[in-house]
Amino acid sequence: MVTARPFAQVDVFSSTPFLGNPVAVVLDGEGLDDEAMQRVARWTNLSETTFVLPATTTTADYRVRIWTPGGELPFAGHPTLGTAHAWLEHGGTPHDDDVVVQECAAGLVEVRRGDVLSFAAPPTRRDGELDEALLTRVTGALGIGRAAVLAHQWVDNGPGWAVLQVATAQEVLDLEPDLTTIGDAMVGVIGAYPPGSEHAYEMRTFAPGVGVAEDPVCGSMNASVGQWLARTGQMSGRWRVSQGRRVGRAGDITVAVDEDGAVSVGGATTTLLHGTALV
Repeated sequence: MVTARPFAQVDVFSSTPFLGNPVAVVLDGEGLDDEAMQRVARWTNLSETTFVLPATTTTADYRVRIWTPGGELPFAGHPTLGTAHAWLEHGGTPHDDDVVVQECAAGLVEVRRGDVLSFAAPPTRRDGELDEALLTRVTGALGIGRAAVLAHQWVDNGPGWAVLQVATAQEVLDLEPDLTTIGDAMVGVIGAYPPGSEHAYEMRTFAPGVGVAEDPVCGSMNASVGQWLARTGQMSGRWRVSQGRRVGRAGDITVAVDEDGAVSVGGATTTLLHGTALV
């Protein structure tokens, strides 16, 4: 039976409308099974579509399930911010006025309310360097030599991310990957802008294995990479990351490390479409 459900499409990580990363939010996902959710996510054809459900714990304000066109994710960044934004705008009232607590398959995630929403980076499930076989496959797919990679690391906080660090932001922007050879790898590439630039880094993320060739702006990757950069002493305090230029977007992500070493990721959220979804 088809039901009219409240729906919003939220632009995340850009203050300029239609230049961030959109997430589709079905604000009442009760009664929908996995097949129905996957069907909707394939139809929206966005990097992620979310479904809001009642929390299963009194600690959380709501539960969310996050789907790509190719499957479900335990956690993702821009859907976390976009869903919290839509839930609040739809009349959701958090237990704590300053923090929304989201329940997802990866656990509980705090979303702090301020000038912009920001989520507390969840712990990584896997870290350490990539093995040489995977690194060879990834560099081949990206069309770069092994010598161009300054560092590499598993930064998996749910989706399965790994990251390669190259010397400059321009090298990131110049990538012309052949994603047919990358397999199911979920890979980001980051490179630095010159000191004094508006942004500290340029980021690109590729996830063809879940139906997203290039994610326009990726909060989960920036969260776990932020943890890595802070842990290795490369960054501290607060910095901004640019993402999406090669796919016509203007993503602007703020990564912050507090005095206890905890990392948060924030950015603009704006509802650009709202109404009902017949699901």
